[in-house]
Amino acid sequence: MALGVESVKGGHSVYFMTLADLITSLAKAEREGNLRERLRFLCRPQLLIVDEIGYLPVIPGGGNLFFQLVNARYERGAMILTSNRGFAEWGEVFNDPVVAMALLDGLLHHAIVVHIEGASYRLRRHADLIPDNNRARPINPPNQPKPRGRPPKNKQA
Repeated sequence: MALGVESVKGGHSVYFMTLADLITSLAKAEREGNLRERLRFLCRPQLLIVDEIGYLPVIPGGGNLFFQLVNARYERGAMILTSNRGFAEWGEVFNDPVVAMALLDGLLHHAIVVHIEGASYRLRRHADLIPDNNRARPINPPNQPKPRGRPPKNKQA
């Protein structure tokens, strides 16, 4: 993610994981009795990027583990989260609407939310390979009429 690269260039520590990998690592640490140490490790970077929220199902208890991380990092370090799901769907993503609301409460308190809609930037050159019913409509600027006539003359005083 470009923001992570720019943060590193700016001298900040950054850690990047998908939500599935993050929850898997937290669940493993919990099973092994090392959850506190794993949470401390994930609180060290100045920026934590969690990618792909909602792409894969969250294991039972995964929402609680993610909540513990969000709570541990609260007002201590920045987070960037990416998701293909709206906040209203997070109850389904985490299999628990109460945990989802608690997560959103902590995450959105100081958040800047960037909502992006439209066709995939990565697939833009291959749109012809995607069936119409699966294709997102690209966001294109409206057609601007071409200016007519001569450009105005520069008036010099």
